[in-house]
Amino acid sequence: MSHMHITTWVIAIVLLFVASSLIKKGNISSYKMTHMILRVVYLLIIATGTMMILSIENWSGQLIGEYGSKVLLGIILIGLVEMILVKMSKGKNVKGLIISSVVVFALTIALGLKLPIGF
Repeated sequence: MSHMHITTWVIAIVLLFVASSLIKKGNISSYKMTHMILRVVYLLIIATGTMMILSIENWSGQLIGEYGSKVLLGIILIGLVEMILVKMSKGKNVKGLIISSVVVFALTIALGLKLPIGF
């Protein structure tokens, strides 16, 4: 299940770059379609992550907190990516959002690899 989860967020990263390049080129209709596909991929990311968490058999207090933190970081990351695309489409500055999303992404990956499901 972790491979499917990783595949969905890799697809999300690719779609993020495609959507941002479409915004820069001014191709709004293709951007909107790509953005909607990206939103479906968000749902797949959440679904695969939920399935991974539900597959855990031995819960301990520490694991609940760490998995909860990873879920929270993942949802924050999806929100940041969404804000980046919306602000880019409106022509606003997104440098701070990009920096914060890279930091949250790195924390999410580090926490995900540390947890027992890992790779």
